[in-house]
Amino acid sequence: MEVLIVAIYLLLSTGGLVLIKYGADSLSLKVNNGILNCSIGWFSIIGLTCYIASFLVFTFVLVKKFDLTYIMPIVTGISQIIVILSGLFIFKEHLGNFGIIGVILILVGIVLINIK
Repeated sequence: MEVLIVAIYLLLSTGGLVLIKYGADSLSLKVNNGILNCSIGWFSIIGLTCYIASFLVFTFVLVKKFDLTYIMPIVTGISQIIVILSGLFIFKEHLGNFGIIGVILILVGIVLINIK
């Protein structure tokens, strides 16, 4: 059950970030005659909703079920790796040598935290 909760958090968090970036072209913020006009696309709205839901899952479920010093580094590291992979495969971004070394260090850190 705990793994499912962590997976839901990671899906909502990283999915929200990816959707916000995917819909970023539709975002606009303008001021006309002192009136603020804001336009936001559906992908960004869904992404923001997912990201807010991930915050709620983290705050009201993960923090209560897990030791914060244990779960925070793990979900943060996994989330960073998923976002990096999303950037590579969805947005065709480039990952340099130092980025690859960073991903390896994150994975090593997650493994070391789980050794009991």
